[in-house]
Amino acid sequence: MTFLEDAQLLHPELVALRRTLHTNPEVGTHVPWTQQQVLRALEGLDLEVSTGEALTSVTAVLRGAKPGPTVLLRGDMDGLPVVEQTGLEYASTNGAMHACGHDLHTAALVGAARLLSARRDELAGNITFMFQPGEEGPGGAEPMIQEGVLDVTGERPVAAFGLHVNPGPCGTFSYRPGTAMAGANNLSVTFHGRGGHGSQPHTALDPVPALCEFGTALQTMVTRRFSVFDPVVATMTRLSAGAVNNVIPDSATMSGDVRTLSRETTDRFPRLVQELADGIAASHGLRAEVDWSELYPPTVNDAAETAFVSDTLTRMFGADRVSPNKDPRMGSEDFSFVLQEVPGCYFFLHCTPPEVDPAAAGWNHSPTVLFDDSVLGAQAAALASVAWERLARG
Repeated sequence: MTFLEDAQLLHPELVALRRTLHTNPEVGTHVPWTQQQVLRALEGLDLEVSTGEALTSVTAVLRGAKPGPTVLLRGDMDGLPVVEQTGLEYASTNGAMHACGHDLHTAALVGAARLLSARRDELAGNITFMFQPGEEGPGGAEPMIQEGVLDVTGERPVAAFGLHVNPGPCGTFSYRPGTAMAGANNLSVTFHGRGGHGSQPHTALDPVPALCEFGTALQTMVTRRFSVFDPVVATMTRLSAGAVNNVIPDSATMSGDVRTLSRETTDRFPRLVQELADGIAASHGLRAEVDWSELYPPTVNDAAETAFVSDTLTRMFGADRVSPNKDPRMGSEDFSFVLQEVPGCYFFLHCTPPEVDPAAAGWNHSPTVLFDDSVLGAQAAALASVAWERLARG
């Protein structure tokens, strides 16, 4: 039997696991109940299982009966602080929600572990199953790497693969070589001046006009200093200045989210922001303070590994269910840290329920988003096949 045929037999168990996980999402890097569900689901399999120290991760290693390299498969486990509004019978009631489909990711990775364990005697190499919390923040991939997930078999993986569910025509896959998802960064700019009374602005050094000027100039800088073929999306979402209508504040702050698609742009952007803010501050007699923090780098797929994934999925599911994404997704993903260390591919499975128009469906992180778990068998089989075929290549 093929992985796909075996997975269909396993499908009811995977749906049950996914719905159990969906009822009780946990947020962040501490997901002890979810961890226990995963450990219970892996019981009885010929795996070397370990748990994290700094976070409640699970790492499971399947060592094949035949020699060969290591491949890594990753699934994230955490939910979001979103109040669910789906009306599902198994909806969460604890104030959090699996609004990004990580319950499907976890169940499918368990399924892949079961499928591959059943063929251990034929397996040439090792597979690391990376069950990661904290993807939605503060980030669980880096701590798992620091705790040795990439070296747990005694050698670095030759390739790493992950899959994310998204709204879209149910059962279709998509992928993109190169930059698949944006990097996420935080920007905060504060102008420091000297407060005063609103009736005598000439006696103060007012930071508010400078802040307004900077907000406009920032968007001009984005379009004039960065190529449209390596774009930046800078969305300033918070303004803070003063508390009383007739008092000029000492400082004014603007902060927001910046998305970048390359290492070069991520490094260059804060330098140009500092130059811009300093110039505006100087013209107003103020001092500018720029706070820049990188959250997740861009998710960059290896071209060869992505071509391999595309070929494997096309042979499994047919060309009509597998297609390239023209553009990167501007959301971010901390599997990017793994792909900085190991070549691999992060690809997508679309699973909007058939009765819902994909164009009108809630998107990831929406309190109304729906993911059809009828795809779980195919999802598990896709992960298992990608790992199996990649090991066969050596």
